[in-house]
Amino acid sequence: MNKLPVIVGFGGINPAGRSSGHHGYRRLVFDQLSSEKQNRTLRSLGALMNCEPSLERILPHTLIRQLTDNLFDPKTYRANKQGQLTSPNADPLRFTLKKTHLPETLPPDWHIEALDDTHVQVSTNEPLDVLFPDGRGSRVNSAGQLPSGFDPGSLYQSRSHPRGLQLTVFGASDAIASLGIPWQQVRDRVPGDQIAVYASSAMGQLDFNGSGGMLQSALLGKRVSAKNCPLGLAEMTADFVNAYILGSVGATGANVGACATFLYNLRQGISDIRSGQCRVAVIGSSEAPITPEVIEGYRTMGALAEDEALCKLDGITTGRPNHSRACRPFADNCGFTLAEASQFVILFDDELALELGAQIHGSVADVYVNADGFKKSIPGPGIGNYLTVGKAMGVVRAILGEDALTRQTYMQAHGTGTPQNRVTESHIFSELAGAYGIERWPVTAIKAYVGHSLACASGDQIIASLGFWQDGILPGIKTTERIAEDVHQANLDFLLDHSVMAPSDMKAAFINSKGFGGNNATAAILSPEVTETMLSKRHGKKAMAAYKHKQSSTQAAALDYDEACLRQETNPIYRFGEGVVEGTDLAVDDQQISIPGFAKPISLAITNPFEDMC
Repeated sequence: MNKLPVIVGFGGINPAGRSSGHHGYRRLVFDQLSSEKQNRTLRSLGALMNCEPSLERILPHTLIRQLTDNLFDPKTYRANKQGQLTSPNADPLRFTLKKTHLPETLPPDWHIEALDDTHVQVSTNEPLDVLFPDGRGSRVNSAGQLPSGFDPGSLYQSRSHPRGLQLTVFGASDAIASLGIPWQQVRDRVPGDQIAVYASSAMGQLDFNGSGGMLQSALLGKRVSAKNCPLGLAEMTADFVNAYILGSVGATGANVGACATFLYNLRQGISDIRSGQCRVAVIGSSEAPITPEVIEGYRTMGALAEDEALCKLDGITTGRPNHSRACRPFADNCGFTLAEASQFVILFDDELALELGAQIHGSVADVYVNADGFKKSIPGPGIGNYLTVGKAMGVVRAILGEDALTRQTYMQAHGTGTPQNRVTESHIFSELAGAYGIERWPVTAIKAYVGHSLACASGDQIIASLGFWQDGILPGIKTTERIAEDVHQANLDFLLDHSVMAPSDMKAAFINSKGFGGNNATAAILSPEVTETMLSKRHGKKAMAAYKHKQSSTQAAALDYDEACLRQETNPIYRFGEGVVEGTDLAVDDQQISIPGFAKPISLAITNPFEDMC
């Protein structure tokens, strides 16, 4: 009997704000909120941005907007221009240098003459190749930046961590605190090897404190830091959670699948829970790709929305485009918009969720991953996404029935805002909706608000779906004024405005993700109401009544955390050097290993998995 992976906590940060407490989601649907929820959303953002919670200050400085110089100066970022120095006549080329600026390996044609204790004159008869410091302006000036004024590195001893890892510390800490259950209580109930962490970035840490510095330093005449190489690795997202936040000794991994990365990690976590390999899974991703090099890389592929193309779309001949509308899923569009984010969800098996009185935000029916087969182009879409969407729809039909699938589900589209995506993804949805007998399948795409955070993209989508089941507002694609003519619309209902309904009207959400290289993934997320109905059927009314009694204190603790965040009285978890256990501290025999700090030992009594063959 499979265990049900229940979503019991979530947290993170993206351009809409803090994820826990549904604050980031509520920024997406801000204009549909009650005044009480609007005020709370503004307070949450004000606490992050270190400013007064005013509409005028906060709303223009969140979501997609014009790229500012917070991360780099888009008007003139550092570049080098190749050149060659020669003498104007047949005389040798001469120049003066500090001795400390001489290269370690002198060119054989250089003649060095000391001028004083610190300077030399160099003469050469050969042309001299040089790199002139130069400045370039970015042709892409829209980005999904974190709320202005939010600095994750200032909240803990970040020690020159790459930005993506700073976001990891914040995002994972937010998710853990959102549980409303002290983590030590989880550790006391669950053996350490049954707590798993699966998290990664898609591209690694590419700013100067990570791999960017390792690759740039020599060309800039600087030294590589000892941290550049290790902290640049994509799996460092999971490593930081294990080493500095949870002190975890359980299964760990960093599944990378381009823009489907979050769902790849989610698939690993639910597989472990369903099979009984683990009872707790922390799933996440962090991405900080807003650097000049990454922007230029995607731009030269023709993937990003450039200012010039945006102006052309809107018929603007002078001035700048409306950067807040840079991403226009399923409209006449010109490219996606890069974003930074960190998102984490915490899964318990259904039995543990009831035992600890955890909050139930939903559950994961399944995640499907399929490749594209033979391809003409690595970044181009293929057939794998038809398989993932079709199988996700199939599992929801199997669990909830035909009527629920056709009338009470919706699609959180990948919806990047590129001309190719709008055609190919809409065809997938249209074909499969028709095959399953769906007449008007609601489709939304939140990249319209927060941009494309690469590894975190499907995490952003899941967090927004959990918010709908709290407030009953499906975010519309409000940057899209009309659907493009080449978009397939049969059997589909593209939501161009927010849609208000009872949360119970939607029993499941589909989370779709398409990544470069043929990395396709689709998740089926079940509503809290459906999840509790399933738990009641499995565990009985008496167990559910006891669970509800415990849950009230959990919800109160989660609310206390949220209130503390609003008062700026919380900091991320960062336990550098704390609770370190050496091998000599362990108690070891042939049946178990006991670890200080863990109430339950690690069992070594492994059953033979191939008993029928031995």
